[in-house]
Amino acid sequence: MKVDLVSSQPRAADDSAIAPSGEDAVYRGKVQQAAQQFESFFISQMLRQMRSATKEIAGEDSIYGKNTNADMLDYADTSVADVMSRQRAFGIADVIVRQLLPTQKNDK
Repeated sequence: MKVDLVSSQPRAADDSAIAPSGEDAVYRGKVQQAAQQFESFFISQMLRQMRSATKEIAGEDSIYGKNTNADMLDYADTSVADVMSRQRAFGIADVIVRQLLPTQKNDK
């Protein structure tokens, strides 16, 4: 790792800037997108587990105990999870972004 003497910022071996500061708009956008995708994945898994639990506790004659259209229900769960993550419904993405891009406080 090299240090740029002009800006005193760490540089990678190929002289490209490392983006830990959070100031780079591309880095910030990637963090936002990754956080949203994680929230979508989390919500999707939660919905699948809820559907699985409902199936297990359903009675023999219940419509919830059947595997009819299971693939379409999985697709619907994923679609609902995507919409909810774009709305930041659970706040998981917000927490991840706050951890990866901490705000800089001006200490005087």
